Amino acid sequence: MEQITSINKQLRSFFTEIGDLSFFTIRYFKEVIKPPYELKELLHQCYNMGNRSLLLVGITGFIIGLVLTLQTRPTLMEFGAVSWMPSMVGISIIREIGPIITALVCAGRIGSGIGAELGSMRVTEQIDAMEVSGTNPFKFLVVTRVLAVTLMLPLLVIFGDALALFGSFLVENVKGNVSFTLYFNQVFNSLEFGDIIPATIKTFFFGLAIGIVGCYKGYYSTKGTAGVGKAANSAVVLASLLLFIIDFIAVFVTDIFYDL
Repeated sequence: MEQITSINKQLRSFFTEIGDLSFFTIRYFKEVIKPPYELKELLHQCYNMGNRSLLLVGITGFIIGLVLTLQTRPTLMEFGAVSWMPSMVGISIIREIGPIITALVCAGRIGSGIGAELGSMRVTEQIDAMEVSGTNPFKFLVVTRVLAVTLMLPLLVIFGDALALFGSFLVENVKGNVSFTLYFNQVFNSLEFGDIIPATIKTFFFGLAIGIVGCYKGYYSTKGTAGVGKAANSAVVLASLLLFIIDFIAVFVTDIFYDL
């Protein structure tokens, strides 16, 4: 009986969370189109989330390219298909590996940061003070951050993809003496619009999910300083789960319109 009661509480809490997050997302879309527009704060957040994530995204992408090529090359050599390495790595990184890995890295770097920042502002009553002073804290704090992540993540994915391909090229250059021009000609010749366009579009949804979840967890943080840590941690967990769900939906929809 106690187990049933516990399960009911967890289910009720889960659906309540989904409902609150849905209302929070609807409120964001309402506020984002209403003036005034906080352009200065938006640019500031774009710098914080974009420029300061470049190093982490770049290192992650570069290592992914190295590891993927080193792990795959021996298998392709057994089948005499090592010449297909640039095409295989290029399609794998552009379609799937680059976007999802970069988004997960940003969920940890940006999502937790937003959750902790807004959570600390809620706990120290700074958000309440903004409401009393007549400022719209949702517009200034939430809309700018969500919009900044949505705009910056596609650029970070492109940057990470480029370094991943460069890391793959270095392995091929050392192992197979493949020139820079030959390698990237094979990569770009193997890519089609059905690979690039869907992969780029879904990164905007990745950014939206990371921003919405991070802001939601931080904006409604409670229970003092312990709640700030919980907001940051739960923001990463929930954002990562949503990223995989969005990725599955994107691949499913792409399969309908493109012959993968």
